[in-house]
Amino acid sequence: MTDRESRNRAVRILAKSIYRDLEAQGFDEKQIVALATELISEVTSKIAKDQGKQQLA
Repeated sequence: MTDRESRNRAVRILAKSIYRDLEAQGFDEKQIVALATELISEVTSKIAKDQGKQQLA
């Protein structure tokens, strides 16, 4: 298994674990999707900022 495959597997395991923990704490599917949406938004903002910095350089 390559390093990339190992990391991808670890991410899937982490996602399942986080999902189960959130569910156990009483979060419903809509709230979990809202969390995922916010995480994607944060990553998207970071990528946009990084690309803006690269274009200025």
